[in-house]
Amino acid sequence: MKRFDFPFTLLIILFFAGAVYSQDTPNWPDRTNLPIEPYQKVGKVAPTIKDSDPIKWPKEISAPEGAPNVLLIMIDDVGFGASSAFGGPIPTPNFDELAKNGLRYNRFHTTAVCSPSRAALITGRNHHTAATGIIMEFSTPYPGYNSLVPRSVATIGKILTDNGYGTSWFGKNHNVPDWMTTPAGPFNLWPTGLGFEYFYGFLGADAHQFRPALFEGTKPVDPYLKDEKVDPDYILDNDLANHAIHWIQTQKNVSPNKPFFAYYTPGTGHAPHQAPKEWIAKFKGKFDQGFDKQRIATYENQKKLGVIPADAKLAPTAKDYQKWDALSPGMKKVAAREMEVYAGMVAYCDNQIGRIIQSIKDLGELDNTMIIFIMGDNGASAEDPTGQGLTSEIGVLVNGVEDTEEFMLKNLDEFGGPWMAEHYSHGWAHAMNTPYQWDKKIASHLGGSRTGMVISWPARIKQTGQMRSQFTHITDIVPTILEAAHIPEPKKVDGFDQVPFAGKSLVYTFDNAQAPETHKTQYFEVIANRAFYKDGWMASTTPRNLPWQGHPVPSEDPVKDYKWELYDLTKDFTQSNDIAAKNPEKLKEMQKAFMEEAQKYEVFPFDDRYIDRVNPENRPKFNEGRKEFVFYQGISRITEGMAPNLKNASFSIEAQIEVKAGQDGMIITQGGYFAGFALMLQKGKPTFSYAFSHYPNHKWTIQSSTPLTAGKHTIVLNFDYAGGGVGKAAKAAILVDGKEAAKGDIPRTVPSRFSSDETLDVGEDFGTPVTKDYDVPFAFKGKIEKVTVKLKS
Repeated sequence: MKRFDFPFTLLIILFFAGAVYSQDTPNWPDRTNLPIEPYQKVGKVAPTIKDSDPIKWPKEISAPEGAPNVLLIMIDDVGFGASSAFGGPIPTPNFDELAKNGLRYNRFHTTAVCSPSRAALITGRNHHTAATGIIMEFSTPYPGYNSLVPRSVATIGKILTDNGYGTSWFGKNHNVPDWMTTPAGPFNLWPTGLGFEYFYGFLGADAHQFRPALFEGTKPVDPYLKDEKVDPDYILDNDLANHAIHWIQTQKNVSPNKPFFAYYTPGTGHAPHQAPKEWIAKFKGKFDQGFDKQRIATYENQKKLGVIPADAKLAPTAKDYQKWDALSPGMKKVAAREMEVYAGMVAYCDNQIGRIIQSIKDLGELDNTMIIFIMGDNGASAEDPTGQGLTSEIGVLVNGVEDTEEFMLKNLDEFGGPWMAEHYSHGWAHAMNTPYQWDKKIASHLGGSRTGMVISWPARIKQTGQMRSQFTHITDIVPTILEAAHIPEPKKVDGFDQVPFAGKSLVYTFDNAQAPETHKTQYFEVIANRAFYKDGWMASTTPRNLPWQGHPVPSEDPVKDYKWELYDLTKDFTQSNDIAAKNPEKLKEMQKAFMEEAQKYEVFPFDDRYIDRVNPENRPKFNEGRKEFVFYQGISRITEGMAPNLKNASFSIEAQIEVKAGQDGMIITQGGYFAGFALMLQKGKPTFSYAFSHYPNHKWTIQSSTPLTAGKHTIVLNFDYAGGGVGKAAKAAILVDGKEAAKGDIPRTVPSRFSSDETLDVGEDFGTPVTKDYDVPFAFKGKIEKVTVKLKS
């Protein structure tokens, strides 16, 4: 084969390279078409340096001149009436300080539930456009609900990265499809796949504050472990703040002229309610008056502060809510403690956010940093079915555990600590949503959708300490950031035409409290609870199901079966006076407009199921027909959606191991202290522990009486489910090298889910142990050849 002449080949290569970069492109950079190629003007390029024109390095994209740093903060499940900045009982001095030096928005709205709000926040589009009409775990195949964010819906992380910002995401995600949250990926919908350069946080709905399942980028990390032991001083909120501070400092130390975008969303406020003991202690006795009186006190304080108009009414409370005076004296102690924990959690989070803000100030960057602080991705959560609160959300709400007054009182000092995963009474949630009706999940009413928001930007906002009352929505945040940074809305990203933003920039409000609102219409829909806002009017469906119903009774026809209400919010700030009967034509107009928006934004079909959406027919069938799973030592973080389904079924686990005498450690485990199982060696003895819940009488252990001898062994667990429904009894037996070594009964098994954050792990345990007879990580000291799980039924 004839060889090409090297100088000629080089000349051809350089010619084409020059053709890519040297075109005279006066419109560079075109920020509407992302990503942006570097620009280089190249003259003559010859085979030798002496015959070539001198050229400059390619010009890479940088942020527009004067573009601010952006710190976007959103915490979780905190209602309009919780923080002191909006008249609530929880002191949030750092949030208050931002309000003093910036602007408060008292008509800011979310989607009323977690994943949808987060999708709308980072994309600037309505949540159904981002395929996130419901939380990720409950997604269904329909376009507005399948949880697969389209490439036509680029995130603020992608847009700002491609425009020369440094970008990061800290804390809660809950925007990765449930079946993609394992270390095997795929990672295209993880934060780093969505354009954020750095991620440190967790993927699911919630996280244990003391033992969270975190990722750095796409790598699992367990920062609560030090030298193979649990660090007693570790707490997630502090860890997230430390990482955010370090990242911001690195950005500015290395590239001081490059603006940063940090999305900080710690997940605090969501169950499990956990906080440092000393912060919980600050609130001892502060809530003994109960939630009914707290609601009135907050309402009066809100009027005093001007957070709501002086003539605003306190919206009525539905008759279904728990009344404080109906609680027993013991349960009043429990409920008061629950609120002390929640207040301590939110106040501590505000304190940690203050550290981040102080670090920006120390860098001399606060003046040109726009801080957007959203106090709640939805209203406070009333997901407590009993009215007395609960000690484990996964246990009570999902698996049917019944809390007892005796247990709760006995363990009162444990509330807020690592061995409780409590959620407060729905009465407290309603008080935290003062002055509105309803709570999280009820998108039709302001208690579910309206939360407090503050924007601070010293270099730009001069009318500090003022209120802004234009209608604003979570989709407005991305357009606001882009206008502030002088970056246009992109038309094409990675070759994909982009869906236009649904939100409107809020920059117009910075200098004019009376400026006419630009976000004139907005639909709301979650779990078939619906509303439509237009020019001060709001039409809302009457909730058919209560916010604490995990398994609501679905309607036969969610279009026809819902009654509608109508409110004139220009005269009725708190959505208290239903005037539908007096304005039937206006209501019809609003209903018609809602259906047009629902058609446009892929809101159909309406679906008022919740947990029951987690149906095999609704899920991608990755493991369909699969009866055998083989795992190897070190496999971890296999989420429940991708693990073998070991609930309501018989199965066997066979482990091929090699040990020295007396060695112990975890073979395989799923879940943890609040529900889960573990097959392990304890002091050399094959052991199986099962936890239906965190209650002591819901934990069962069977164990061989004889330790293993040194050498290779085959350990088999046979789990024989009784059948006849869900959550029934089972019999378990351990075989060692073919001989039965132990057996026992499991009177009650987990019917629905082991955990929302703990996973299936082989060779180690992460998070919480199934029982307190061992602690994590309990790494297996010998060698695990493989572990085979076989489903029998």
